[in-house]
Amino acid sequence: MRNRNKIILNKGKTMSFNLDTYLQQLNEAKDFIEQKIDKTPEIAIILGTGLGGLVGEIDVQHEIPYQEIPHFPVSTVESHAGKLIFGTLGGRQVMVMQGRFHYYEGYSMQEITFPERLMKLFGIEYLLISNAGGALNPQYRKGDLMLIDDHINLLGTNPLIGRNLDDFGPRFPDMSEPYSKDLIAKAEDIALENRIKVQKGSFVALTGPSLETKAEYRFLRATGADTVGMSTVPEVIVAVHQGMKVFGISVITDECFPDALKPVSVEEIIATAAKAEPKLTLIMKELVQRIFD
Repeated sequence: MRNRNKIILNKGKTMSFNLDTYLQQLNEAKDFIEQKIDKTPEIAIILGTGLGGLVGEIDVQHEIPYQEIPHFPVSTVESHAGKLIFGTLGGRQVMVMQGRFHYYEGYSMQEITFPERLMKLFGIEYLLISNAGGALNPQYRKGDLMLIDDHINLLGTNPLIGRNLDDFGPRFPDMSEPYSKDLIAKAEDIALENRIKVQKGSFVALTGPSLETKAEYRFLRATGADTVGMSTVPEVIVAVHQGMKVFGISVITDECFPDALKPVSVEEIIATAAKAEPKLTLIMKELVQRIFD
């Protein structure tokens, strides 16, 4: 049985719910990373399932496995490399998470969003986040890209529950624009210039790890969601809480249409994401170049 005040992490790590301890752990992780890097990152990027190829476009200066960073969670999901990459992309200093964390892995919301809190300590103001999602909108197809302009949180919890981190953001952050309209507009321009078809819509997050039933897909579509997945929303909530500008993009890896539903495997999802990745990489790289324009 879990200790009420602690969560057992992979590799034997532990993280306390105590806020003072949490802040201390953040600072220890930051101090460790600062000893490894030469330049402060300006932009953070999170790469989701099957989407690690953007790293090939980066002039990598430092690469740190998650398990080496004090108090940092460890990726347990297939295709998540579990590395923190520092380097240059599009002329900008970037911090890239090659692999993320999910609620279904057994992590708490504080653990899942530990990297985003670190981003704030480094002074990073922009977060670009990608994921693999299932299509709920019948106009979408496998391999499409969807720019996320809103989300629905059906995880059953929120990373801001508990004592507020006053130095990071307000108790009740406004969520009227969780995804930056300015960054979405820039991404749309990039897609148009490069003849890349993009959709734009809402993403709904559930816990997983099981995929949804036909009835659940009907319900999710009725909520107004266009894609469904098991990540992204906690990270975005925390990023917005601390004043970061967020850009989100989903690669549609499977079609969740109840009346034509077919079984899907993780291998198929990863393969579909890999095929769409060059388009995502181009948009991300160009967006980084234009982000401060």
